[in-house]
Amino acid sequence: MRLAVISDVHGNLLALESVLDDIATRGVDRIVNCGDLCTSPLWPRETFERLQALNAPTVRGNHDRWIATLPFDRMSPALTYTHAALTPQQRQALGDLPVNLHLEERVFMCHGTPTDDYTYLLEEQVDGRLCLSRPALLEERLHAIDADLILCGHSHHAHLAMAPGNRLVLNPGSVGCPNFSDNPGVVNNDARAPHARYAIATKRKGRWNVEFFAIAYDWDAAARRALDNGRSEWAQSYREGRVSASPQPTPG
Repeated sequence: MRLAVISDVHGNLLALESVLDDIATRGVDRIVNCGDLCTSPLWPRETFERLQALNAPTVRGNHDRWIATLPFDRMSPALTYTHAALTPQQRQALGDLPVNLHLEERVFMCHGTPTDDYTYLLEEQVDGRLCLSRPALLEERLHAIDADLILCGHSHHAHLAMAPGNRLVLNPGSVGCPNFSDNPGVVNNDARAPHARYAIATKRKGRWNVEFFAIAYDWDAAARRALDNGRSEWAQSYREGRVSASPQPTPG
């Protein structure tokens, strides 16, 4: 079994296409997606359609849920842009995505934690930074999930950790969003590089090997798209993998 794991595409069609092109050279059996498909000031509808055509097992992220359910007057600018770009049927399809998935080979998928799409699974705040969760906290967040490989997203950080019970937890990082730039008050999750991230998990002799990939793509074009839509802080994020401008409010 050889899985390509993607997450947090966030409407970045250029990054997604570069990742899919790279995956096509790796001989994988399946692509799986850990959520947050479209929200950004880039190409929400085009990204939704590309991912829909991919027909990969996909779980719902917090942004997918917000697009489908949040009152319009509580949406951040990136959410309102995405909401307007999608059809009602596409917004509903995001909301209808499963919260969790169990796949063959004892693989489990979620976006944040198994019970909360807005809580990081692999990270916790320490002195204002995101660090790998303590084993006891990770075990608490996993809620006795019985799987050998647990896939998550949400933090945009590529991480791998062994949880109690020999459960391997993998976050592939973000395909299209090094830093989500509408989140004031959220602990810094800058990737510090603009590359598109994904991972491949390969099961051999009963154990999972993991490879992380950071793919160069035309992030200047993504930045220009953000600037055209009036989002200079997002443009900086796409070019540099970090943001220093003041972001807009985020929904609760």
